Amino acid sequence: MDSEALRSFVLASNLGRLQHAADELGVSQQAVSKRIAALERELGVRLFTRTARGVEPTLDGQALLPHARSIVAGVDRAVAAVRPGSRTLRIDVLGLRSAQAVVLHDYWRAHPEIDLDVVTLKVNDPREVVAAVVSGDIDAAFRTLTDRAALPRDLRMIHAFDSPLELLVGPRHPLASARTLTPGRLRGHRIWVPGIAPRSEWAEFYAELAAEFTLRIDAAGPNFGNEVLLDVIADSADVATLVGARDRYLWPSSHDLRRIPIAGPALAYPLSLIFRGTNTHPGLRAIIDHLGTLPRLPAATWRPSWAPPAHPVPG
Repeated sequence: MDSEALRSFVLASNLGRLQHAADELGVSQQAVSKRIAALERELGVRLFTRTARGVEPTLDGQALLPHARSIVAGVDRAVAAVRPGSRTLRIDVLGLRSAQAVVLHDYWRAHPEIDLDVVTLKVNDPREVVAAVVSGDIDAAFRTLTDRAALPRDLRMIHAFDSPLELLVGPRHPLASARTLTPGRLRGHRIWVPGIAPRSEWAEFYAELAAEFTLRIDAAGPNFGNEVLLDVIADSADVATLVGARDRYLWPSSHDLRRIPIAGPALAYPLSLIFRGTNTHPGLRAIIDHLGTLPRLPAATWRPSWAPPAHPVPG
């Protein structure tokens, strides 16, 4: 059943004249007449009788009217639910304590009017995330396809920001008293990063990082979550891990953990944003503009070979 025919019928019933309904719809009176005639043929009944004042619903028209109003209202709600700017903007992040989530939260606090849904798809292969963007399950994702040739033609992948790394250690670790560290000073120390999943972008990142600076990145053992990782580091004299400078970690004060910046060069995990080039949601465009205002890292920063182009400031 044609929803526009039902809309014409509802307006004509409400306004009492076909011309008034046509004016409301921005079409000709002839177009409204044809829509209603087609609806009458489909239903096999007459919906209006003509009067000196215009038109009035027949008994069959009166029976149809409440249902037609409900259908038209439902169509309007459905359209509003997917209209850019009217529906919730859905963005995928790696974790709710990750740098991406922190950046989005800071933006939302400054712009609480945006209807934002931050989700974590909990998949490791970025191609699965790409499929979710293509299907429209999400509007955008803070992920990177390290092989840009694998990016579907209707998607865009832009540089979002770089997340500088810090070494997280406990109070008994040999590097615990350092104020900053160079990558060379990390050599020989066990850097435990459990849960490095094959085919993930972070697996490629850590592999290239370890090869570039001859680091010992240990991914052994199951990943029981951040709380267990922090407990191990707090009690250990030789285990450390790498965290992003914006990543949010919480631990008991008794752990006495230290986050030590790395410089000379800084080590940066590159974050990209993947979205459909045809996505016109104004909230997405506003967030992309906001990402462009984030501070850039110094020129003396190491990024993996597959990182999207960035525009560092002089350092």
